[in-house]
Amino acid sequence: MDIRVVIPTYNEKENIVILTNQILALPLNAKVIVVDDNSPDGTGQLMDELAAQNPRVSVIHRPGKLGLGTAHIAGLKKGLAEGADLLITMDADFSHDPSYIPALVALTNHYHVAIGSRYIPQGGVVNWGWQRRFLSWTANQVARLLLGLQAHDCTAGFRCYHREVLLNIDLDRIFSNGYSFLVEMLFKCQRQGYTIAETPIIFANRERGQSKISQQEIYKAINTVLQLAITRLTSRTAPPIALLSIKSKP
Repeated sequence: MDIRVVIPTYNEKENIVILTNQILALPLNAKVIVVDDNSPDGTGQLMDELAAQNPRVSVIHRPGKLGLGTAHIAGLKKGLAEGADLLITMDADFSHDPSYIPALVALTNHYHVAIGSRYIPQGGVVNWGWQRRFLSWTANQVARLLLGLQAHDCTAGFRCYHREVLLNIDLDRIFSNGYSFLVEMLFKCQRQGYTIAETPIIFANRERGQSKISQQEIYKAINTVLQLAITRLTSRTAPPIALLSIKSKP
């Protein structure tokens, strides 16, 4: 099984090398694709050095801060082009503990998309203030209500996709480029009939570096949800797709 872990970065030099080494140490033989948006702190150059030492690490350099969504797409496309069977996305700041990756991979034996979820039993968050807890919980409830999403953690970035899911979603037609990309991807996966499951994780607030979420991202997310809600009202949902239709590459 060829597994790629896609990690967007911007000023993550304090985290990314440690995180990457922990992923490489997992008993999955996973490969890591870092997508760096020209980090001023030298994250990209640091990862180039690691990639030169380890062939399981590769780096995509982008000219500037172009958005989380497009960073995910760039990494996912590279993984697909290289023949990956499973593609995982996660944050670079240790809010997503790499020790949960095997559980995500195991779920894809039975489902097309696996999510590391904060909002199911045994999941949760630590070191968050009440404002952030309220904002995150509200965003998920609104997305579930307006878009009919079945997952409890619709804004989670810790996911594992079968390659066929990504090939059939048509990544070039994703219109959101920030954090709302995560909601749009989940919406498209469910609308296409792919099965989705969640495994509990404890989401830890970053200890090093600065958060990238801004007020502008919140406005973009609201706009994305409204556009997708219109799509939901004006188009049909595809029938469920059996997991047996998924085949690994020859």
